[in-house]
Parts: sequence; C-alpha cells; structure tokens
Amino acid sequence: MKKKHLKSLNMIEKWLLSETPTPKGVKEAFETIRNHMESLPENEAYSEQESLPAPTEISDEPETIAVYSDGGCRGNPGPGACAFVIQEHNGKVLAEGVEYEAYTTNNKMELSGPLKGLHELLTVLPAKGKDPLLTKVKIITDSKYVVDGMKSWVKGWKARGWKKADNKAPENMDLWQALDSVRENFMQVEWMWVKGHAGHPQNEYCDRKANEVMDARSSR
Repeated sequence: MKKKHLKSLNMIEKWLLSETPTPKGVKEAFETIRNHMESLPENEAYSEQESLPAPTEISDEPETIAVYSDGGCRGNPGPGACAFVIQEHNGKVLAEGVEYEAYTTNNKMELSGPLKGLHELLTVLPAKGKDPLLTKVKIITDSKYVVDGMKSWVKGWKARGWKKADNKAPENMDLWQALDSVRENFMQVEWMWVKGHAGHPQNEYCDRKANEVMDARSSR
C-alpha cells in the first residue's frame, strides 16, 4: 500500500510543480513527506492479499508451499523490478516482496524474483516452527528461461564446471549459482511455468507489483 501512496504523491507533486507560479517551498515539503513515508515499514495492500485465491498448483499438496514470482525491465537493459508472493495450501499469504533495480535486464529480474522468494522463505518457515529441509516448495513463474534453466541447463553447466557446451560461462551465472545454492536448503524445489498475462491471479499480482514500483520510480 505504501508504494501506491508514494506513486500518487509523486504524481501530485509533478502536477503542482508544472503550475505557474509554483508556491514557495512546495518541492521541499513533498521531499519531507516522501522521506517520512519511505521510512515507514512496508504494509502492502492487505485487501489485495486477501483477494488472492488458494494456489491451484498445490491444491492436492497440502504440505507444499507455493512461491509465485515475476520480473521485468523497461529497455532491456534499463530500469526493472521483480516481485514475489508466498502462499500456503489454504491460500494464506506468508510473505511478499518487490525490489527495484535502476539498471538491469529482463532475465536478471526473472531470476531475482524466485531467488528473493526462497531467501524470504528461509526466514518465514523457522518463524512458524517449520524446518525448510522438511518443506517442499513449488516455484511458479511465467519465465521459461528460469524454468528450463533450473530443470535442465544448470545440471549440464555444473557438470562442465559452470561452462556451457561452447565452453563459455552462462550469462547471469551469479544468479544461477545463487538459485542452485539456495534450493539446497529445502527438501525439494519444483519449477513450474505458467503463461503470463493470461489471467492467472498470482502471476498478475506479481506483475502488477513489479510494474507499480517501476512506475513510481520513473515518475520521480
């Protein structure tokens, strides 16, 4: 919710500063308000969380946790963001997050979404008295790049000492290695692709969150 308010504040500021004459001290006042708002703890839109349905991908897996993620950028390379939301079998949202990068690529953001989600889960599960090593996780993303990589490419790269068939290092190797490493903290991590922009509730939610933060930053 805080990010939505910041976006609205930025739009109001831009409109006021376009007026002539501009009231004295307006820009400074907006900066003071913005700094105060950004210092507040995150409190994403609970009403939107509550509207998310139970994960269909784990409907018959009550002990599995679903991690949905999405990411993208504008320009490729350019400013980008990634977002994730973590749900239990019954639909309860355990955590969510969004992160902005001033200069990145689409593939980096697609990889960063599940990476940040899994790291968050390593904090969330122990707080609930659950052991990650006894937990099955299903990552759901609209990135075939991520799914294909984690299901097949990484195995071959590792066997060749993190080299591709042409003996070159994979692009974004640091992120691939980080994902490969963090998944070892769980009993099992399964990767699943869903079509993007096709009305999937959680995928659309993550897409919207990532775009909201990009909108907010670009309006500054």
